[in-house]
Amino acid sequence: MDSLSRIAVVEDDPEISRMMVSYMTDHGFEVTPARNGRDLDRLMSGGKIDCVILDVGLPGEDGLSICRRLRGKSTVPIIMVTGRGTETDRIVGLELGADDYLPKPFNPRELVARVRAVMRRSAAADQPQASAPQTLLFEGWRLDMARRQLFAPDGTPRSLTSGEFNILSIFCQNPRKVLSRDDLLDLLHGRAAAVFDRSIDVQISRLRRKIETNLKDPTFIKTVRYGGYFFTPLVTLMADS
Repeated sequence: MDSLSRIAVVEDDPEISRMMVSYMTDHGFEVTPARNGRDLDRLMSGGKIDCVILDVGLPGEDGLSICRRLRGKSTVPIIMVTGRGTETDRIVGLELGADDYLPKPFNPRELVARVRAVMRRSAAADQPQASAPQTLLFEGWRLDMARRQLFAPDGTPRSLTSGEFNILSIFCQNPRKVLSRDDLLDLLHGRAAAVFDRSIDVQISRLRRKIETNLKDPTFIKTVRYGGYFFTPLVTLMADS
């Protein structure tokens, strides 16, 4: 399937761009470089793009702005890369809806592994789930797996990023079980991510803001010291009518 996958690499550094394009092409992807957001817009309007690799530090419109704009109209998987070496861009990128984040310098093998992982997750989300439970219930909350939508007990929808939804769905499918960061990374990324990835903590913190009533003493997602996280509610299934 990789031979049919179209990847857009948005990178203004010619040497890095050539490296990524060459390596990923050698691994069976159809790769097109773009220098900026305008180039990416033309690529997106010219046909289906299966994954976008987006540099944060672009001149003019930076990668974070492009990610925000792109996420407002597309669910295409986005992997952000940066050479700034700070966690701020990573956190902001994930909050804007990026699916993964990779700091420079990186091993091109890891980039390929992450691209394949986000594309597998995207493809799985698009598959019909006729035999799978469509809605998970906990403490009055409804998690619609088919529509990837969370509803509060009063019936109002709560907006979740792709990462937040994926984490909550894992918790709901593994209730009352201690999940370490390694467990979560394995379920989310298939081991494509680093073993100790603080983005897990960032996304769980943001998820808590949307479902907990007391952030100082959360009742749904408990932190287990030296262990990980524990989802406390009893989860039941509701078959769609």
